[in-house]
Amino acid sequence: MDEFTALTETRTYCPYCGEGLSVLLDPSEMGQDYIEDCQVCCRPIVMRCEADMSLAVRCEDDVSFE
Repeated sequence: MDEFTALTETRTYCPYCGEGLSVLLDPSEMGQDYIEDCQVCCRPIVMRCEADMSLAVRCEDDVSFE
């Protein structure tokens, strides 16, 4: 039987243009980086779901998390 996890909606801002974004966090992907393009400026945002279900964001060319 498949186990379902609840997605959690959170708000963040694009590190390039500052536009507010709504992002769904998947608890099964904690600690993994993924890239999502900004819905306004289309630049790639690197995102990471942290253990406390917070969202860390950075520009693609910034130094990695930690």
